[in-house]
Parts: sequence; C-alpha cells; structure tokens
Amino acid sequence: MGMEMFDKANLRAAMRLYAVTDNAWLGERTLATCVSQALEGGATFVQLRDKAASTEGLVDQARELLPLCRAAGVPFVVDDDVEAARASGADGVHVGQSDTACAEARRVLGPAAIVGVSAQTVEQARAAQAAGADYLGVGAMISTSTKPDACVVAPDTLRAICDAVSIPVVAIGGLNTETLGILKGTGVDGAAVVSAVFAAPDVKAAALGLGRALDAIM
Repeated sequence: MGMEMFDKANLRAAMRLYAVTDNAWLGERTLATCVSQALEGGATFVQLRDKAASTEGLVDQARELLPLCRAAGVPFVVDDDVEAARASGADGVHVGQSDTACAEARRVLGPAAIVGVSAQTVEQARAAQAAGADYLGVGAMISTSTKPDACVVAPDTLRAICDAVSIPVVAIGGLNTETLGILKGTGVDGAAVVSAVFAAPDVKAAALGLGRALDAIM
C-alpha cells in the first residue's frame, strides 16, 4: 500500500467496520495505540471525533493517526471540522445535517475528498446524496450515552434510506456485538462503533469480535 489518498472506488467495502474515536475511553492508553489495535482487529474506516478539541488540536491528532490508516489502506476522516481535515491531509470529513455543510466541505476539500453526511430520514438522505455526499451515517439506531439526545432511527427507516440512495450507508448509535442483529436485512453496508471498540479493555479483540458478528448478519 502506498501513502496516497484512499481510492473512493472501494468506499462501500470500507463501511463494514467503521471506528469512531472517543478519547473518553482511553484511560492510560494513547489514541494512536488504540487506533492501531482497532486496525489490527479489522476496522475498515476511522473517523477522528473529538468535540472538545480545537482545530489545531484535531490537526495534531489527525497527523498522528493518518499514517496508521494509510499503512492499513483504510480511509481516515475528521468529524465536523473541514479546516482540520484540510490542514491535516485527511481523506475527508464527516458533517452533520445542515443545508450547506456538505457543499461547503466539497468546495474546500475538492472532488477527491470523502464527504460523509449524517441522516435520519429518507428526505435527508436523498438531499445529502444530491448535495454530493459520498456516504451516509444513519442513526442513532439505539439511544446511547455517547449521544443521549440523538433521535432513534427504526430499522425500517434504515432499510428505506438504503433503498432510496445509491451511495454507501453505515449505521451508527448503540451498536455492539449484542445489538448488531437489528441491521440484518436492512441493506446497510456496515456498522459504525464508538464505545464497542474504544471502551473495550482489548481494542483489537473487540474489533475482531465485531467483525465476526457482522459476518453472521451481512
């Protein structure tokens, strides 16, 4: 694998086990160590999410994680902060549900960048695809302590979203080896996980276990 940007032609397969970082669970460990272990365990996508960090702080963290993801051939995006994504050389950004976020990210980062958009409804999903999103993050599937105020998306809605768009879809929110079964039959391309990987005492083993659970339903 070279150090070039991730090829978007392989994006659908990269949705399979989408790891979203959360520094709250690190304890004595470093983020880079945990991300390395997640990649060893089969994570296929990494999103840097740190709502408390400044743009500079995100850039510093991203520059540490990007080489790990490049070496593994896995896409790496930054949550919400388009400037941090641009400055760090990340593969792209994941943005929320605002009218201009997707178009603005695309304008700043260019056509090769990966732009993911959060969606909760078929209407939002179609709008995001029309605005140039490369993939959708749909959730929360189950209410979680990570985002207690997130609206819960029913599996039927997830299925309808997957049917309505041609871009890849990853489900997020409360997903772990016990709950992944709710994705069965929805047509989703993968699961995004936060605490199911990063809160685990053994991050690699957690990622491997999630991969096995996904094998059983997808």
